[in-house]
Amino acid sequence: MPMEQRGVDTIPEEERTSGPRDLVSILLGSNLCLGVIVFGWLPPSFGLGWWASVSSIVVGTLVGTALTAPLALISLRTATNLSTSSGAQFGVRGRLVGSVVGLLLALGYTALTVWIGGDVMVGALGRLVGLPANGVSYGVVYGLLAAATVAGAVYGYRVLLAMSRVLAVGMTALLALGVIAYAPHFTTDALPEAGGYLLGGFWPTWLLATVAAGLSGPIAFITLLGDYTRYISPARHTSRRVLHATWLGLILGLLVPQLFGTFTAYAARAALDYAGPLVDASPAWYLVPLLLAASAGSVGNAGLMLYSMGLDLDAILPRASRARATYTVAVVATICVFVGHYASTAQDAMTSFVLLLTAVGTPWAVITLIGFARCRGVYDADALQVFNRRARGGIYWYRSGWNIPATVSWALGAAVGLLAVSLPSYEGPLPSLTGGVDCSFLLSGLVGGVAYLLLTLGESAPARERAATDTESVAALTVTAEN
Repeated sequence: MPMEQRGVDTIPEEERTSGPRDLVSILLGSNLCLGVIVFGWLPPSFGLGWWASVSSIVVGTLVGTALTAPLALISLRTATNLSTSSGAQFGVRGRLVGSVVGLLLALGYTALTVWIGGDVMVGALGRLVGLPANGVSYGVVYGLLAAATVAGAVYGYRVLLAMSRVLAVGMTALLALGVIAYAPHFTTDALPEAGGYLLGGFWPTWLLATVAAGLSGPIAFITLLGDYTRYISPARHTSRRVLHATWLGLILGLLVPQLFGTFTAYAARAALDYAGPLVDASPAWYLVPLLLAASAGSVGNAGLMLYSMGLDLDAILPRASRARATYTVAVVATICVFVGHYASTAQDAMTSFVLLLTAVGTPWAVITLIGFARCRGVYDADALQVFNRRARGGIYWYRSGWNIPATVSWALGAAVGLLAVSLPSYEGPLPSLTGGVDCSFLLSGLVGGVAYLLLTLGESAPARERAATDTESVAALTVTAEN
């Protein structure tokens, strides 16, 4: 299979051969991995019981999917990735906000996937062949996972899609075996080793779990969904079918692995750590399937994240090729894996990461969706590529390539979100006004969205109002299919 040559340029219609089923496959297959499974461990580690943990994950996932899924329709219309598409709202240079947010999201999740997958691999190999759990072992395993991940990411979308189709079936079977393997020791009681509710009370802790474990999953895809839907043709597939496929792929792809993580956390009594107890509680016959899940699943998920990082860096540095950008971010992600392994606990690192990125990413997603609704899904695909061509002008040029109201609105939302966040090692000033409850997600999205609406009150939507009078722009529109 040839290496993908496309970066963040517009995908020609003849190359847009994927469909809604491919979207479900890639969202399901790539998420059936330990990097997603481990998020199901967070609620039990916060001191919640089984039903409270399950409800927090389900509620958070459904709410997050409702917000995130419509973003998939934007790249269906623009034939490029979401950060580039956001130039319609932020300006062709201002869309760098989305590129940086996407880069940070994918970087963190790539490092987390390799970290957790590598730890489980070392533990399983220790029981199977006596591999010592020392620095050399971890370094070799992390390096092998990173190398395999880079190979898939560099070859691009088609290879990752084929890999996801296999993983959707294979990982489902491995997780089903895992339910049988861990079922004898399962309990629904809160784990006493967790030390009670992390935030001192049920509802603050439940809300923290809802955001950190449930909501964070869909939010991780706010800049990723377009990487896949840009290869779907709106001339052959309606927006409704693509939206339904996105809902199905996100809900199944997130709930199945996360609830497996919750189930195994109680079965393995994994209150303070997940990887070690998971391996220790595994029956001998499941060690090989567990090793396969840790390796293959991690490569599939991290490969997609790394692929997205390469696109985002390519968008930031147009002179860099997608392959070169991918190699660069792979090195950075691998360094983050070692930092996480040696300098932080898994619970603190995961909780801090997802809360911070959710606070920063949510207002960007809200503003981008408001813009999508305002222009009724009509974009000038050619004008979105001005920055990538190192040119100037176009209907999304605004002021020197930046839409100041949108950028200021995002900055306000992100700042309020950071002030409202409650981390294991830091708490902003606003949680004291909400009884210690972390409302960073709600406040950042609300402030960013309201500020954008107020600052752009009365402004026309450039893609709808101006492109309609420009013959060349109308010819460039690739996205006129109706629902």
